[in-house]
Parts: sequence; C-alpha cells; structure tokens
Amino acid sequence: MKLLKKLSVVLAMLVPLSSYAEQTEFKLAWSHYTGWEPWAYANQYGIVDKWADKYGIDIEVVLVNDYIESINLYSAGEFDAVTATNMDALTIPAVGGIDTTALIIGDYSNGNDGIVARDAESISDLKGREVRLVELSVSHYMLARALDMNGLSERDLTVVNQSEADIAAVFLTDDKGAVVTWNPPLQQVRNAAGAELLFDSSAIAGEIIDITFVRTDSDERFKKALVGAWYETMAIMSGRGKTASDAISFMADQSGATVAEFKAQLKTTAMFYDAQSAVEFTRSPKLAETMDMVRQFSFDKGLYGTSADSPDFVGIEFDGDRVLGSKDNIKLRFTSEYMSAAAEGAL
Repeated sequence: MKLLKKLSVVLAMLVPLSSYAEQTEFKLAWSHYTGWEPWAYANQYGIVDKWADKYGIDIEVVLVNDYIESINLYSAGEFDAVTATNMDALTIPAVGGIDTTALIIGDYSNGNDGIVARDAESISDLKGREVRLVELSVSHYMLARALDMNGLSERDLTVVNQSEADIAAVFLTDDKGAVVTWNPPLQQVRNAAGAELLFDSSAIAGEIIDITFVRTDSDERFKKALVGAWYETMAIMSGRGKTASDAISFMADQSGATVAEFKAQLKTTAMFYDAQSAVEFTRSPKLAETMDMVRQFSFDKGLYGTSADSPDFVGIEFDGDRVLGSKDNIKLRFTSEYMSAAAEGAL
C-alpha cells in the first residue's frame, strides 16, 4: 500500500510536468498607458527574458497600439496575457467565457483619467453637449460616476464613441470639444488652449485598476515569470541613481512623452511599486465593493449580453473564497497568491 501511495504521488507530480511540456512559448499583449510602460522596459532590457529563462520558457511581449483590440486578441486566444483595467477584463474576456485571473495589480488611476472640455467650468456644463470617449470602457464608467455625483445622468448629454488613437487629435480641432480619456492623451488635451479639467479619477480613487491578466489555466511557470519580471522592474523604477532615471527616460520616450510629462503622469498613477502593497489592496474588502459597482454598471449598459438576466450571471472571485455573482460561472478571479510570493521572495 505504501508503494502504491508513493507511486500515485509520483504520477500526480508528473502529470502537470507533462502538460507544461506541451507549451513553452507564451505571449503578453500590452498597450500604451503610464502604468504599463514598464513592460516595454522589462522587455527591452532583458528582464522578461531573464525570468523566462529561469523557468525554461519563452515570453514574447507585444505592443498593440489599440487598447480594446489587445483585449479582443487576448479573448480570441492570440495572447496568453494582457494588460487591461478591471472593468474591461470583466466585460470582454470574462463575460465572453474566458476564465481570467488578475495576476499583477499594477496601479490604480489617481488622476490619470479625466474629463476635459472647452467652454465649460463644471460637469453640469456638459448638459446638452456631445462627449467623446471610448464607449463602454472605464472612461464611460468614470463619466457615469461623475454625472451621478453631480446630479446628472447620461440622458442629459450625448455620448459619442471615439477611438483612443484619435481622441486627442479630434479634441484639438474642436472648439466646443468635450472628451473623457486617459494618459497620455489626457495630458495632450489638458494642455490645449481653452481646455478645462472638469473631473478626474482621483475623485473615485481605487476604482479604475490597471492590471496584468492571464488565462486562469495558464502555465504556472509563465505566471511566476511575469510576476518576477514585473517586480524587478518596479524595484528599478522606484530606485535612485542613473539606472532608475534611465528607466524613466526610456518609458517616457516609448510613451511619446517628455521625461517631465511622464513623471507628471506617474504622480497621478498610484503605482504599487512593492508587491506587499498590491497584496494588501487585493485583500481589502473595498476591492469587492468596487467590482460590485463595476459589474452593475456593466450589466446596465448591456455588456453582459442578452442571455444574462442579472449582474450575477458572471462570478467574480476574491481572496478568502468570496464570490460576487454565480459560483457556478466564475470567470474573473482576483488573487494575491503570486504577488504574495514575490513579496516573500519565493518566486
């Protein structure tokens, strides 16, 4: 009996190893955003390769200039991981049936998203006007929150869908423009003549969260390599001396900003430079409260599809086995497991 038990243990250990051997090449998609520029640095300076080599795999880091398209490609199986916000991960891959895990809580927007308009001094001045944004994205969510906080609703204005790539250029040529966007485009429109920042994400701090997501069934080596590479990069970014300043300079250049502009963007980005701070944020009850608001907004906007009769259609799991929505259809998972391993030096 003891021999059989030992044999069963050995076989159990061999099963995951054999499945790992089936895939050794993985792909991460990222798009330009202050809090995701570190992936460009980690890729360019060999940090990703270093951690991939440690686990015997290859990782390709790919810039996709259209943010929503990057998530669509991830959902279609073209990528194993993607950078996205908490809301967009829920409404695109998770609602679409892709079991997705928040691997790295990178930051939350603390002024990095904003509502900017010409010929306006407050949110109430948007009444009756067109407001351009990436429809059904976190920009749309923030607009809804801003309107509600100022006694208005979307019925009081007209939302116009505008791609992230074009939103700044369109605003700059519109004398009566009004947009909702994020950095770096936000910085461009804020600096335009006559532009006024009416509202920004610092008013809803902790609700727009920027995350690196992976497929839940992804290879453990891939997950650990990504986390290891990320926090090595965070240590460089938050350090002092030439290495840190060179890293910031590289990221600024990659994003199309000057160093001064990029540093200004970082000030409105609540970066979790150390893993433990991200762990604490992930374990906080506030995260579930935020996701409850996000899922209600998403359902109200029809982002759950015609087959969903309530926000409970999709289950969202948190540390401690807490679940919002269906426990039988969990498709979005928040876990501190891998970040905690990074904090403990256990990767």
